[in-house]
Amino acid sequence: MTDRPRSDTRVAVDAWESLFRAQVSVMRHLGERFPTTELSINEYDVLFNLSREHGRALRIRDLNKRLLLTQPSVSRLIDRLVARGLVSKCSAPNDARGIVVQLTDDGFHLFRRVALEHMRSIEERVGGALDRDELEQLARLTDKLRAAGA
Repeated sequence: MTDRPRSDTRVAVDAWESLFRAQVSVMRHLGERFPTTELSINEYDVLFNLSREHGRALRIRDLNKRLLLTQPSVSRLIDRLVARGLVSKCSAPNDARGIVVQLTDDGFHLFRRVALEHMRSIEERVGGALDRDELEQLARLTDKLRAAGA
């Protein structure tokens, strides 16, 4: 009996399953080893996204697009971070209905401290499984997938 080539659909589904399962495995590992109880991994993700922006600020609608949470969950999370003094909220310039979320200095310092430890966990889990060329290839492929959905 000879092997039949799989259809493109089947190959795409298998690739998606592999990517999804790898992501779940890596996220569980990183969640278990998250270096602090001062932040949840979702709170860290908000601070991470803000830290990468000019002025450490984003409109809340743009932040929503980057997070794996529903809009109401993001709003509640932002309110908790505001109450802790880690981010601030204000009206968007030229748009009274828009809200801008900005990382405070305290939020940035906490983010940096946690990020250094978190990066070590990432390097251990992801860098320990793939060599440099594979990591670069993975980044190119996942960037290509994200760009295709933009």
